[in-house]
Amino acid sequence: MPVPGQDAPGGAPGEIDAVLQHVSVLVVDDEPGIRNFLVRTLQSRCKRVEEAASAEEASRLLDERTFDLVLLDNVMPGQSGLDWLAEQRRVGLFAEAILMTAYADLDTAIHAMRLGAADFVLKPFRSNQILNAISRCMDQRYLRRENFLLKYELRAESQLARGRLMGNSPAISTIRKTLERVAPTPAPVLITGESGTGKEVAARTLHALSERADKPFVPVNCAAISPDRIEADLFGELGRGRDGLLVQASGGTLFLDEISELPLSVQGTLLRVIEDGRIRPAGAEREVPLNLRFVFATNGDLEAAVAQSKFRRDLYHRINVVHVRMPLLQERVPDIPELATMFMGQFARQLGVTPLPISEGVQVNLAGYDWPGNVRELRNLIERSLILGSFPPEFSDEGEAEPEESSDSLLAVERRHILSILEACGGNRAEAARRLGISRKTIDRKCAVWNV
Repeated sequence: MPVPGQDAPGGAPGEIDAVLQHVSVLVVDDEPGIRNFLVRTLQSRCKRVEEAASAEEASRLLDERTFDLVLLDNVMPGQSGLDWLAEQRRVGLFAEAILMTAYADLDTAIHAMRLGAADFVLKPFRSNQILNAISRCMDQRYLRRENFLLKYELRAESQLARGRLMGNSPAISTIRKTLERVAPTPAPVLITGESGTGKEVAARTLHALSERADKPFVPVNCAAISPDRIEADLFGELGRGRDGLLVQASGGTLFLDEISELPLSVQGTLLRVIEDGRIRPAGAEREVPLNLRFVFATNGDLEAAVAQSKFRRDLYHRINVVHVRMPLLQERVPDIPELATMFMGQFARQLGVTPLPISEGVQVNLAGYDWPGNVRELRNLIERSLILGSFPPEFSDEGEAEPEESSDSLLAVERRHILSILEACGGNRAEAARRLGISRKTIDRKCAVWNV
C-alpha cells in the first residue's frame, strides 16, 4: 500500500484512460464539493460513475447494481467509512475499495488493509493522484485474476488442448463452419464425442473466433473436482479469500468439461446462473452479474442420464442450444498426416531432438489403424516414437525398399495402379474399389495419404 498522500508515479495518461474506460465507480462522501470534483474528474474517463452522500445511500445503490470500485470517505456522519466497508464485506461486497481521509495514521491504514482496501489517499488530493490510485488498483486486480487463471489453467489443461482445431476433412470443415457461425452469438454450445477427440480444442477454437478472444478461457473438469468442493469452486464462497471460477472468467468463456459428472445439487444452481446471468456466492446477500459464454462437453450420453434422473432435463435443454459432435479420428483419416506432422514438430522442439521422418509408408500405416484413443492416442504415439527414436513395428515402414526414393517399390507400384484405376473410373472411388476388390474406405485412406 502506498504511503498516504504520496503521489506515486502512474502510467501515461493514455494508459490510465485505457484502464479506466472499463471501470464502474461509486463515490461515497458526505462533502458535496469532493463528490462533484470526483464525478467531474472520472465521468468522461470511466464506464459509469455514481455518487452517494452517506453510507445508507451507498448501501441502497449497491443493492441495486454492482461496481468495480468504491471511492470511500472514512469520516462521515452516522457511520465511518471503515465500519461501513466491514459491514459490506460481510454481506457481499466484491468491489475494490480506496479509502479517502484527511486524517492519516498507521492504525487506520492497517485496519483498511485488513478490510481489503486497495489504497489509501490523503485529502486534499489532486486529480492525477486519484487517477493514479484507481489505475494502480485496477491493474493489481487484473494481475491477480490473470495470475490465478494462469495457475489454474496450467494445473488443469493438457498439452493437446492448447492448439486450434486442425484438419480439412469434411467432418472437421463442417464443425469449423458451425463454430464460425455460432462464435459471434452468446448461445451455449454443447460439444460431445469420445475421449481424445478434441472437445476442448473445439471449445478453444470457438473462443478464439469470438469477440471474447482477448478475455479469459477457463476450462473446468467437473469430474476432477470433489463433489463437496465443486460448488464453492464454481460459484464462490464469502470468506474464502477469492471469487469462484465463474466470476474469475467473467467477460470470457467458461468451458465445463465432463458436465455429466456435475452433482445434481449443483446442476440447479448452474441452471439459475445461466438463465439469470447472475450469481450469488455462498454466504453473500447480494448477487454478482456475469458476462459469460458457456461451453459444455461430455463423452457420456446426456439423454440417457436424463432418462435415469442423473441429469436435470431442464438443464439439458438449456445447454443443448447448439450441439457439436466431434468425430472419431478414424472418421477424419485425411487429417492424420497433418496432425502427426504438427505433433512431431511440437515434441521435437520440446525435447530438442531431430524429428522422425513420417514417410509415405508410415502415413499409410497410421491411416489404417483404428485409433481407439483418437487424437490423444496419436499424440502419445508420436511423443513415444520420438523419445525411443523410431515408430513401433506396426507403424514403421522398415524392410520396404526405400519407398520414397525408388519408383519400383511396392508402395510406388500400388500407388500407380490404384490411381490409374481411379482415373479410368473418372474419379468414382466406389467403382474403383469394386474393380480393385478392396473397400471404399481403403481407397479413401490411401487417397488422403497421397493428397489426392
